[in-house]
Amino acid sequence: MRAVVFDTDGVITDSARIHAAAWKTAFDACLRAHPSRSPGPERLFALPADYLRHVDGRSRLDGAASFLASRELRLPAGSPDDLPGTGTVTAVAARKEQLFVERLSQGRIEAYPGTVRLLRVLHARTVPMAAVSASRHAGELLRGAGVLDLFAALVEGGEAARLALPGKPDPALFLEAARRLGTPVEHTAVVEDALAGVEAGRRGGFGLVIGVDRTVGPGTGTALLSHGADLVVTDLAELFDDDGQDRP
Repeated sequence: MRAVVFDTDGVITDSARIHAAAWKTAFDACLRAHPSRSPGPERLFALPADYLRHVDGRSRLDGAASFLASRELRLPAGSPDDLPGTGTVTAVAARKEQLFVERLSQGRIEAYPGTVRLLRVLHARTVPMAAVSASRHAGELLRGAGVLDLFAALVEGGEAARLALPGKPDPALFLEAARRLGTPVEHTAVVEDALAGVEAGRRGGFGLVIGVDRTVGPGTGTALLSHGADLVVTDLAELFDDDGQDRP
């Protein structure tokens, strides 16, 4: 492969846990505000299953709409100026964003050591790399983790909105990253931890799609493969031996 495109949350940085916790708080409050006729704990947002199935890798609005539909909760779409709350899909997504920013300010985001090792090896070999994220905070996260300067390109949520790029599993974000790197997709690898993300890599015709399963839960690796990953690892350090050489 001549270039590599990395997802950010859950692949490069450990920020996925903060996203997941913020979603749970926002969704559970919404479900309690709109009780069903058969309420129960199974209706609440379940981690990690609902995070992986409905919101991981997707834009906030797409993720909110997907999860609420799974609970048969039909809220109005709302408008971009909706305040954080529980009355519309946009309001729920805004509440999640508010919670994420609050929690982000309370602690440092780290990069996964195995990923940093891979990034530095590829950078030393002058392999062009791009980072992609549905989040508008990707640049901030990568800068805080000390790896932003390793990337030749960054396509994040704010740019996706400005360019009207659809979210994953549509491959538009990855295709834009490959365009900026100047490499054909068939010679570009995608590294993703989300089901929607590996599906986007497959749909985009990328030469190699690597799934990262940090949950090590039953069925997650199989699901990544069935959605489009060519191989699945639990840590990107698995791609190298102890001397930093590529594994065969």
